Amino acid sequence: MTTHIRRAAVAALLLGVSAVAVRADVMAPTTPPDAPKFDAQGSPVFVNRSDIFEYKALLAYNEPAWVTAFVTAGKLPPVADRLPKEPLVYKTANEPDGTGVYGDVMRHVIGGRPEGWNFWAGQSYGWGGIDIGLVECLTRTGPLFEVNPTDLQPLPNLAKAWEWSEDGKVLTVHLIEGAKWSDGAPFNTADTEFYYNDIVKDPDVTPLMGASVDTYAGGVYANVDDYTFTLTFPTAFPESVLYNMAYGNFCPGPSHLLKPQHPKYGGKDYESFQKAFPADYMNFPTMGGWTVVEHRPDDIVVLRRNPYYWKVDEAGNQLPYLDEMQYRLSTWGDRDVQAVAGTGDFSNLEQAENYVESLKKAADPASPAKLAFGPRTIGYSLLPNLSGNGWGEPTADQQAIRDLNRNLDFRMAISYALDRQRLGDSLVKGPFTAIYPGGLYDGTSYYDKASTVYYPFSVDSAKAELEKAGLTDTDGNGFVNVKGGADLNVTLVTQSDYATDKNLAEGVVAMMADVGVKVSLSALTGKDFDNARDAGKFDWIVVRNGTELITVVQNTAQLAPTGPTTSNHHRANGKGELDLLDWEKAEVDTVTKFIGSRDPAERVALMKTYQNLYTTNLDGIGLTAYPGALIINKRFANIPAGAPIFMYNWAEDNIIRERVFVPTDKQIGAELHPNMLPGKPGDPGPIAAN
Repeated sequence: MTTHIRRAAVAALLLGVSAVAVRADVMAPTTPPDAPKFDAQGSPVFVNRSDIFEYKALLAYNEPAWVTAFVTAGKLPPVADRLPKEPLVYKTANEPDGTGVYGDVMRHVIGGRPEGWNFWAGQSYGWGGIDIGLVECLTRTGPLFEVNPTDLQPLPNLAKAWEWSEDGKVLTVHLIEGAKWSDGAPFNTADTEFYYNDIVKDPDVTPLMGASVDTYAGGVYANVDDYTFTLTFPTAFPESVLYNMAYGNFCPGPSHLLKPQHPKYGGKDYESFQKAFPADYMNFPTMGGWTVVEHRPDDIVVLRRNPYYWKVDEAGNQLPYLDEMQYRLSTWGDRDVQAVAGTGDFSNLEQAENYVESLKKAADPASPAKLAFGPRTIGYSLLPNLSGNGWGEPTADQQAIRDLNRNLDFRMAISYALDRQRLGDSLVKGPFTAIYPGGLYDGTSYYDKASTVYYPFSVDSAKAELEKAGLTDTDGNGFVNVKGGADLNVTLVTQSDYATDKNLAEGVVAMMADVGVKVSLSALTGKDFDNARDAGKFDWIVVRNGTELITVVQNTAQLAPTGPTTSNHHRANGKGELDLLDWEKAEVDTVTKFIGSRDPAERVALMKTYQNLYTTNLDGIGLTAYPGALIINKRFANIPAGAPIFMYNWAEDNIIRERVFVPTDKQIGAELHPNMLPGKPGDPGPIAAN
């Protein structure tokens, strides 16, 4: 027996799962190959959290001269009266280019379309960073890519501080005092209480990012005063809750507008609540740096600076520096093209098919844009539906596929059938993509190669495992048959809005055909894809992985089916029942211990166990992983080095947009509503000082 075989077999026995059977016709599992070296990847400069900002009062505050005209006209209070008691103050030493100047615009191009402004009832703002510019959350994680691992905790944000009780079951949260919504209404615990008790806990409301009581470890909410609340938990020190208070979970909405529309407080019904603030409703109150003042369907969304924004720089300048954000409504592919060409200013380059051409153009010294690649934190998996007790109300044929999905031999056959190198090369050739067996990403904090089991590409091994699972080609047509003689026909659901997702799914279909498994592709757009995934209407699904497999400390409960809805591919049936396999129970136990542990060494050991459980049993079947690149126009300053397009959050948050600026001599004067501020909620657009 080889070392690799022995390690996999012993690990499987120790973890309480069936040891991998090794026969002459089956290739032995191994550890994954190392990712290719990629010199274009940037590296951050690490700092402590306290180096980035603090909360304190300054002697004086400043604003753009044109905003002061609103104060003079009696349309705004003085800037000092619009700021909190102790604003969040960004430290100059951590700003790559120092104190900024006011003015100019950032031009985005996006493929999404805003459905309306009720983020809390499930309406999309169109993505592409619109929501990150509008909503603020209790904690913040985007900038953590540059925080020293020894100081790694969520950054304070709307919650300026918190502390645990001695037994770890009560978390007391202190909000920033005196902050205001963009319409001047106070922000306080009325907003957090409404969010938690009437959004998160209401079974008839589905927040856009899917927050539930499980997201907050079953916490019970209680107000202490206008700026303090507590969460009381059944278990001690569920510290992952602090990460889950960041985007896009604990981001309170303006209760003074939302609450009257909620059925519990006099609103007509839940559908009316969701649709109360449609996409043509302007000046919806925000806590973010900007507010929506214009929306032309299939053309543009325009955001103008929030005059009540609660953050400043050390010179007392109220942020943001940029006066306007524009979102041209086009396609996601066009976003990359326009960013490279300079007609757009910003793009998260994540469609690998565009990498080579984008690099060529950006290499030209005359290029208006620069490209910066980050770590390989974009990864895709094939997830088999593992529910055996009715989630999604499967037909008899679909249930038969679920039963196969729950068979390790069948999942091993899927993995052996996938040529991951060829899948990656089908997206882009070169040192971009890496073979990804599933589970935690190579290069991230908790990854351990020795704990990672990889079933490499082997057509013969795949066929042998199919036979072991009871699947052979009995009619000679090239496809395996199920009991009764019909061809096994698996439906694979994928996202059609992105070329990468569809290309990978098509590759899976072709490779499975090579080993005799017939797979039908169902490519769905946006909400249809989300609905199919969330309702369990799939046999297999190709997904882009979430933050939990990158950072572990975010959305930790989603690493396993720890609750009825935490897993994307194994949720409870209509009765709330989960039918977990033995190795899934071990995963849940491991993740639960990790959530409750405050011992760094124990947490590392637990994630090694988790990684071995996940990859040995093929919880999700990894496809490929690759880096993203931030494309940004060279005129912008205060862009931190090594900012990934996606790690703890998207690059729009990682770069701390409110402190990004354009030097005066590089401003392009492309604002659509210069010298204008958001009007009253529901009014048709921005207003001028006179």
